Order: sequence, then C-alpha cells, then structure tokens
Amino acid sequence: MTTARKHDSVTYNNPIMPGFYPDPSVCRVGGDYYLVTSTFAYFPGVPIFHSRDLVNWKQIGNVLDRPSQLNLQGAGHSQGIFAPTIRYYEGKFYMITTNVTHGGNFVVTATDPAGPWSEPHFIQGAVGIDPTIFFDDDGRAYYLGTRPNSAGVRYDGNWEVWIQELNLETMELAGESYVLWRGAMADVIWPEGPHLYKKDGIYYLMIAEGGTGLNHAVTVARSQKLTEGYAGNPNNPIITHRHLGRHYPIINVGHADLVQAEDGQWFMVMLASRPYGGGYSNLGRETFLASVSWEDGWPVVNEGRGILEEQGVMGLTPVPVEPQLRCDHFDSDKLALKWMFLRNPQADLYSLTERKGYLRLKLKPQTFKDQDNLSFVCLRQQHFDYTAAAVMEV
Repeated sequence: MTTARKHDSVTYNNPIMPGFYPDPSVCRVGGDYYLVTSTFAYFPGVPIFHSRDLVNWKQIGNVLDRPSQLNLQGAGHSQGIFAPTIRYYEGKFYMITTNVTHGGNFVVTATDPAGPWSEPHFIQGAVGIDPTIFFDDDGRAYYLGTRPNSAGVRYDGNWEVWIQELNLETMELAGESYVLWRGAMADVIWPEGPHLYKKDGIYYLMIAEGGTGLNHAVTVARSQKLTEGYAGNPNNPIITHRHLGRHYPIINVGHADLVQAEDGQWFMVMLASRPYGGGYSNLGRETFLASVSWEDGWPVVNEGRGILEEQGVMGLTPVPVEPQLRCDHFDSDKLALKWMFLRNPQADLYSLTERKGYLRLKLKPQTFKDQDNLSFVCLRQQHFDYTAAAVMEV
C-alpha cells in the first residue's frame, strides 16, 4: 500500500462531467484514469473517458458502439443500459453492465480502452441489476450484483447484494452464491450499485441505497472474509444530501465508486443532480468528485465538510485536456463521439457523405411518443443557460 504525500491544494469545479452522465465508475492504470457512465435508451452506449488528474476528462470512445453489442429496440427512456462498471486486470479492461430491456447482465472486454470492445458475454444465472467485477489477490474473479431479497421480498425495493465466483474464460458463474448485505438502514429500499475493494487485507463493500431521488445515499460495510461477516460503518451513510432539502444546489447524491491514485490518495466519483426551476433537474444526473480519507478503518468523504460542493479541493496536479469544440461542421465521415441517437438508429437514418459539410437526416413518421428510433440526433445539455444554433435546409 502506497503512502499519500502532500500536494499543493488545487480547486476544481463540480460536476467534473456536467450533463447526463449518471452512475459513474472509474479505474486507474498507472497514471491514467478511465471512467464510464450509464446511457439507458441512447445509442451508442456507455461513453468512456480518459484523464490524468480525475478532473479534466476527454471522451475516447463509446464502449457499446455496434448494434450487435447493444439492442435497444422498444426500450423505454429509463430502460436499456444500467450502471456500468469498468475494471482493469492483467492487461485487459472489463466493462460489465445490465441491458434491462434485452438480455440482462453482460461483460465486454478490450485491450485498448478506446476500443474496439468485444461482443457481449451474457452471464447466465446472474439475476438482478447493477453488476460489478472484483479481482481478489489470488487471481480469482467474482461477480457482484443486486437482486430481490432471497429470504422473501417484503416490500418494493427489498433487495440484497450478492456475490458468486466468475470464470473469466467462459464468463460463467461458478460455485455457490452468497448474500453479502441488505443495506445499512432499517427497511432500506434499493441497495444497489455495489462495488467491492480490498484495503489492508479487509474487504470493503460500498453501495447506494434509498432510491435514486432525494433520499439517495452511499453506505459501506467491511469484513475480514470475502463472502460473509459484513458489518456496516457506524457512521453510515458516508455521504448523502437527503438532509439538506430539495432546494440545495446539489441533490440526489449517491451511486459512487472509489479509486486510489498512484501516490496513495483516495477519491470518489458519484452521481448527483443540480435542481433548476422548482426542484427539477433538466441536466439529468451528473458526475461529481470528492476526496476520501480513512479514519479508524473507514472512508471519510470530504473530511471536515461531509457533503458535495460546487467547488472542491484536491491534491493532484492538474493535467488539462483539449477543450471540447463548440461547433460541429460535420466535415468528417463519422459523427463525433458526443452525438447520440434514441435507440438503435436504422442503417440509412443519416449521412455525412451525401453532402459534404452537412448532416443529412432522413425523415421518419415516428415521434417521441413511440418507443422506436426516430429522425433525431442529439447532444447532452450541460449548462442551465446556453445558446444553441444550427443552420438547416429542409
């Protein structure tokens, strides 16, 4: 375990990824960080970003960029891809997620995080949602997810976090499954988004609970053993904004992932929303960053403050990336990585080559009322106030 060294404090702005970037998951390879987020019914799925400092990010690809990887036919706006996790082990990247509309939980792999990524390996018997992969010190891999309470569902949201060994050669579950935890609070709803870490020989299980709205929270438990004996942190939840009210500038805080920097510092990425116009969040759920310290063997988020703030302080040296272009002249043969479609676009929906310098969209009768692909290409809204303009010929 490396020891953290002191850095000059650097102030950064939250969210680190404004706009529709929910359910963030992060991993580090050397001095490089990689982050993925959910995309639900939008195609391509699961954007992947690269950073050297956890604050400045550049999109390098979309993990699910082929129809053969991602079937979104008939998916509702809140269906499709849920809660991806990205991990790296022995030269290979693993992204595991749920297509709640078609097929369930699956894994894709790549040696280059920018792609191409493999075809999906659907995991038979992996019921539930929000999967993650954990690699133990002995090289064995484990599947974690959340599913309905195996002892009997008493109410809506009465779920549990479970674990089972995963054969990486066949992408099949092996052996017995074990229930790890059902959350920190009495009658908790929706224990989800589990991630497992090993620090100083102890297993730490971090989850979200309370639903994805105002009562969202991050909680943690630990155990000396992988498959049993998890005890919750007496200070749970380790971060939430449920007590700050719906008009606080940052709400719905939860669904987090931890990462350790090369020098030993710890950080947390998580989702939250910024309300606008009476408590609505028209920017969606966004990705935020916080510092993490350890006290009495438990993680402490933003020590001394305990909440997310619009400006944070960290001890990593900033490494800026190229600013995102604000204008697209459609002068490439491929759409920029940031563009999205609602569900799978039909093969002849658009063209960038029929007329150079133009995006040509073919008209279709479908509207937003239809759970179908329509003549529509979009970008994420990332600011409350903005001006958008387009030159159109009809």
